[in-house]
Amino acid sequence: MTQIARILAANQAYAKARAQVAEARPSQNLAVITCMDARIDVFAALGLHLGEAHVLRNAGGRVTDDVLRSLALSTHVLGVDTVVVMQHTKCGLAGVTDEELRTFTGADLGFFPIDDHAAALREDIDLLANTPYLSPLKVIAGFVFDVERGELADLIRWEREPST
Repeated sequence: MTQIARILAANQAYAKARAQVAEARPSQNLAVITCMDARIDVFAALGLHLGEAHVLRNAGGRVTDDVLRSLALSTHVLGVDTVVVMQHTKCGLAGVTDEELRTFTGADLGFFPIDDHAAALREDIDLLANTPYLSPLKVIAGFVFDVERGELADLIRWEREPST
């Protein structure tokens, strides 16, 4: 059986048994930005269920222009007020440079490599907190997920000051 045939067969079983979630708004008003790494089961790792959070995945779990675009919609249209930025151990973007990744891939892109998780999380959280059109955000947390133990390290928290 080919990969595509396997996927289509699995989808038939899923479609018969899937949970019905009618609302596009995440019921926990939460968005999670994390890496595309196949070892991360975001919903299981964070104790979430279908319909509770938006999950935005990219290489490294970094805040990119496309993440900002998605969060603009999540916050203003779909009620998100809390964001978790979750990087992970043993990430392919850790300990490499943009130049090395450009050479390796042949793509002239910024890959957002990670030298230090705390510094990268602080940079991304500062960007989210200081982006004017993301003013509906009340809480942002920065975690590092350990892919071997399944545990979270809670590294950074930001909360918007209440307006007076």
